[in-house]
Amino acid sequence: MREISGQDGPGTPGTSRSDGPGLPERPRARWPRRLVRRLSVRSLAGQVFLLQLAVVVLLVVAALVAVVVQARRDIMGEAERRTLATAETFAHSPGIAAALKSPDPTAHLQPYAEATRKTAGVDAVIVYGLDGVTLTHSDPSQIGKHVIGPYAPAAMGKAFTRTFQGSLGLSVVSAAPVQAPDGSVIAVVAVPVTVDKVRDRMDRQLPVLFGGAAGAMVIAAAGAGLVSRRLRRVTHGLGPAEMTRMYEHHDAVLHAVREGVLILGGDGRLLLANDEARRLLDLPVDAEGRLVSDLGLEGDLAELLASERPATDEVYLAGDRLLAVNKRPTAPRGPLGNVVTLRDTTELRALYGRAEGARERLRLLYDAGARIGTTLDVRRTAEELAKVAAPRFADGVTIELLDSVLHGEESPEASRELRRVAVAGLDEDQLLHPVGALIRFPGSHPVAAAMTENRTILVRDLGTCEGWRAEDPERARHILGSGLRSLLVVPLRARGAVLGTADFWRSHSSPRFEDDDVSFAEELAVRAAVSIDNARRYTREHTMAVTLQHSLLPRGLPEQSALEVAYRYLPAGGRGAGGAGVGGDWFDVIPLSGTRVALVVGDVVGHGLHAAATMGRLRTAVHNFSGLDMPPEELLSRLDELVAQLDAQEGDAQGITGATCQYAVYDPTSGNLAIATAGHPGPAVVHPDGSVEFPRVPVSTPLGLGLGLPFESTELRVPERSRLVLYTDGLIEGHDRDPDAGLGALRRALTGPDRTPEATCAAVMEAVLPAQPRDDIALLVARTRRLDPSRIADWRVPRDPAAVASVRNDCVRRLTEWGLEHMAFTAELVLSELITNAVRYGSEPIGVRLIRDRALIFEVSDGSSTSPRLRRATVTDEGGRGLFLVAQLTERWGTRYTPTGKVIWAEQPLLDGATPEAEDLGDILLSQWDDTAL
Repeated sequence: MREISGQDGPGTPGTSRSDGPGLPERPRARWPRRLVRRLSVRSLAGQVFLLQLAVVVLLVVAALVAVVVQARRDIMGEAERRTLATAETFAHSPGIAAALKSPDPTAHLQPYAEATRKTAGVDAVIVYGLDGVTLTHSDPSQIGKHVIGPYAPAAMGKAFTRTFQGSLGLSVVSAAPVQAPDGSVIAVVAVPVTVDKVRDRMDRQLPVLFGGAAGAMVIAAAGAGLVSRRLRRVTHGLGPAEMTRMYEHHDAVLHAVREGVLILGGDGRLLLANDEARRLLDLPVDAEGRLVSDLGLEGDLAELLASERPATDEVYLAGDRLLAVNKRPTAPRGPLGNVVTLRDTTELRALYGRAEGARERLRLLYDAGARIGTTLDVRRTAEELAKVAAPRFADGVTIELLDSVLHGEESPEASRELRRVAVAGLDEDQLLHPVGALIRFPGSHPVAAAMTENRTILVRDLGTCEGWRAEDPERARHILGSGLRSLLVVPLRARGAVLGTADFWRSHSSPRFEDDDVSFAEELAVRAAVSIDNARRYTREHTMAVTLQHSLLPRGLPEQSALEVAYRYLPAGGRGAGGAGVGGDWFDVIPLSGTRVALVVGDVVGHGLHAAATMGRLRTAVHNFSGLDMPPEELLSRLDELVAQLDAQEGDAQGITGATCQYAVYDPTSGNLAIATAGHPGPAVVHPDGSVEFPRVPVSTPLGLGLGLPFESTELRVPERSRLVLYTDGLIEGHDRDPDAGLGALRRALTGPDRTPEATCAAVMEAVLPAQPRDDIALLVARTRRLDPSRIADWRVPRDPAAVASVRNDCVRRLTEWGLEHMAFTAELVLSELITNAVRYGSEPIGVRLIRDRALIFEVSDGSSTSPRLRRATVTDEGGRGLFLVAQLTERWGTRYTPTGKVIWAEQPLLDGATPEAEDLGDILLSQWDDTAL
């Protein structure tokens, strides 16, 4: 009892009182003063901390009071249960009844009662007899005494418990009857205990309760501090009034602002949406907390919201609304996420559409300026207009032009007969007339009205246009069924003349044409009309230049047996648009005396009519100079003087401004080729074995430079069946190819087995021709032949008049061998005159050569450079009639100079029938004299 009392003594409550105030002091000493300042009562976090702390203290105090009160009750109950249980247990213990019947019950029961008292922790275990005598007691002095107490119920066999105030204080006593085996009560067991003894045991638990309460208060205070610190961090130290005001302000802004506001989390979920955002995006009620991709938004808008990309006034379509979207990240000032604002611009949609339409039309006009008129071809320009306008302005476009415009002619008066030249955006099922058709529109047709009245015709509804439907009612119904419903006809005007019309069509998928479309269509048509008129004028000049050029170029190849010739001529732009126009390239094949043939290729700088006319003048000059049988270098010198003279006469504006020429003479009797060039690319020689050679030819300056430099020529020995290839620079040069590359391509095209000149021309043009020729191209291919030596006869003639007869006889014999005896008389006369003239007036060496070719050719050479001339002899002259007879008896005659002298030649056609001597030769001779003189 004392040990228990010592544990429950007054020391425990004292310890609790000293530790209680100390618990708050120790944590406060450890907490930073900064935290204490932050948890000021002025902030919401400080007020929440104090409130939480007060609640915790109240809860702990209430719990302690309840525990104490409950402990008091438990003490009384414990005392009653302990005493009653002890009394009943002792009363029912085995051997109690036997001990009571023994002679000395006290001796048997006293030790047992003391042991039970100590074990049960009660004050005493007293056994009373029914006569009230005490048999056992904790105080031995009380044994045997007679006690009167409230034990009547127990004597009657019923246990009970009573509380009483004794000398030791409040006590509890319980009594239980001791029954004999037969059930009769033979004694009473009373067990008293003071309440203080039970209270001591409970008091030993109070320090634990108070310590637990203090620990709970410390933990609660620490938790409240952490919560308050977090709350302060979230609320930024704001007080309740400030937070209330801020919340009310934000709530008012979110719900009253006319912009949608969305707050998105870092995981793409919608955290907050105000009323305007819900209305603009038509969000479901449970939108908050869902992924943006699950809200049913438009694809582009949902992609923007789900991405991390910021946006500034980007326009998106949400249903039937046009929204301006701004998006910014909330970090680093807030948690990871984005805030999005939405502004409804639906009311600006019409204005935006008009502005966008205007911007698109300006862009279209810009594109039209860049894409229309890229070539000087009328049809191509019309096609470019149609492709530019469809489908950006109209669903379909048709272009009709006057036939005169297509041919480059003027069109002073409007006509209702047009040719359709271009279609874009329309199928054949949607056309009344195909491309290329010549259409005569009735007077009520919109196209005819536009041409006649020279104004734009707007047909908003084709279904109500009787003039258009009247042309072909059945076909018109089919076209209307295909979807076309609106038409805009704009005349194409340039320099006061109407060239045609541009017809713009729209289907049911596009809005009808309105008045706003008229001005734009007219602007587009004006730009196109200028380009079409330029192309028309170019076509006109080009046609004239081509006509002039073709009239000046050879129309066929002359008959000759020295060369097999083929040629190609391609004007600039001859393979589609993009050329610079007709130029001044030319070529010629000129038969010369003695079966020789001259090959000429030239190029005049420039293009157009002037270049073509200049080319004709130079070609005529070359023909005239070649008739004089000049060497190639001398001919180019004369031509250079002519070009310089023409430039000086015509001035800078219309001068030739440069030309190149290559002149080559091939002699089939010897196989020699004499060639000279003035600023022109050299020839190519293809040998019979297929190898290609570009011989080194002295290149002189171009014609007309006036430098006074001499021209040079060179001679080549060309094997029979070789191919001579002469060309202009347009074949090997181009804007994307240098001359070396062109020569390489030409070499590859020429290399190979023997081919005819015609096949060679075809192969070269196919392989070497530039994709877009910028200049004229002239190509001349000649395969060489050698004259059979058996068809050539020559003799040396001494300078002796007596030798003339023998040479003449030898010539007659050779003519007989050739089967030309019928030409012997004429040949004798011609040879006699020519040989006699050489013997009398020339110098040695003197030679005679007969050549049988397409004609019989007489050649008499001597070492003199003096040339005879044809004159009419007077009546008294004894001579001077020889050359006249030669001229009358032969087809042509002439003189050519050689390095050793000159050659007088004459040609007589090979006749199958009668010969000139069979005619009245006397009339020829007598015509030399005047009858009156005789």
